[in-house]
Amino acid sequence: VEGEAAGGRGVLRRAEGKRRPGRSRGTPRTAETAQRLKRSRRLKANNRERNRMHNLNAALDALRDVLPTFPEDAKLTKIETLRFAHNYIWALTETLRLA
Repeated sequence: VEGEAAGGRGVLRRAEGKRRPGRSRGTPRTAETAQRLKRSRRLKANNRERNRMHNLNAALDALRDVLPTFPEDAKLTKIETLRFAHNYIWALTETLRLA
C-alpha cells in the first residue's frame, strides 16, 4: 500500500497488481448463498432499469412540453414524440435556411 504516492495526506492506495484480501473466485459457495447473491443482483438490476425508464420518461415528458401539439391535451406516444421532434427540428432548420 502506498501512502506517499497520494500526496502524503493519509490517503492510501494499493500498489499496482495487488488485490484486496477476500474470497477468491474459485471458492465454492453454498447453494443458499449463491441463490441469495443471484437474487440481490437481479433486484439491483431491476432497480437500475426502473430508474433508467423513469429518467427516459421524464425526458420525453420534457420534450413533449416544448413541442407544439394540437389539440393541447393530446399526449403523443414515445415514438410519435421522437418523430415529431425530428420533423419539427428539420422544419425549423429549413425555415432558417430559406430565410
